[in-house]
Amino acid sequence: MTATLQSMLPLPSADAATLAAWPLAALAFALGACVGSFLNVCIHRLPEDESVVRPGSRCPRCRRDIAWYDNVPIASWAWLRARCRACGEPIAARYPLVEAATGTLAVLALARFGPGASALVAFGFTAALLLITCIDLDHLFIPDEVSLPGIAVGLGVSLLPEGIGIVDAALGALLGGGILWLVAWSYERSTGTEGMGLGDVKLLAMIGAFLGWQAVPAVLVIASVAGSLAGALVVFSAPGRRAARRVAQRLGVRALGPYLRRAARRTAIPFGPFLALGAALVLYVPALGLPWTPLAAG
Repeated sequence: MTATLQSMLPLPSADAATLAAWPLAALAFALGACVGSFLNVCIHRLPEDESVVRPGSRCPRCRRDIAWYDNVPIASWAWLRARCRACGEPIAARYPLVEAATGTLAVLALARFGPGASALVAFGFTAALLLITCIDLDHLFIPDEVSLPGIAVGLGVSLLPEGIGIVDAALGALLGGGILWLVAWSYERSTGTEGMGLGDVKLLAMIGAFLGWQAVPAVLVIASVAGSLAGALVVFSAPGRRAARRVAQRLGVRALGPYLRRAARRTAIPFGPFLALGAALVLYVPALGLPWTPLAAG
């Protein structure tokens, strides 16, 4: 009888809790997508040294202002069939992808940390990493307008009650920036060429300020492994394999080693996206390495 009554009563369950969380998650995604729309403006304008505030959104071809109803994240791109309403200029798929990715980052922060300051910090941090990734992939540089204020913000939020503490944040900024600066300086001294820009140095300093010194080794290992794999994929892509075959046919198999080493040095692969990947993984998968800061393990 007791079992029968229990089966008839509307007892709370995991499914009910999940359904109750959906409105908040949907709101987080929508707000995150709106931030993603602003990130698209930054991705387009920061490399051109243009203001990200004025003028408002406009078509880069016909220069006409974009009405608010044509600027709704994700939906407007689909409604307009990926074209400007005024001139028909194609709108790149990157715009809704960035908006959707930023919305997803907001949901991840909410799911990982719950409503509160830690979720806002995590979302702002990962949104900045996404912005840096897109600009570095497009232009092979990391804007100081993001990384330098990011260091200051990381140090500032470390003082919050749920923060990592100013000591860990300051040591993280110093260790992160110092390690990459030393690597870049040593490489340039030994080879005579620049192998890593100072933008990567400032980015890792920003990551250390947000996550603490404990995160820096794991971020570097993840970034180095992922970057090496990406470089190998580029070197051994179809054009790379054809070039290697030509070298082997003309100069012999022994020439392949020096050729591949030179090809690897000449392959320009931005390191910023891999540092961003490492930082995001450390933030959301705390079992990756050293004992983590309160932000990563809270």
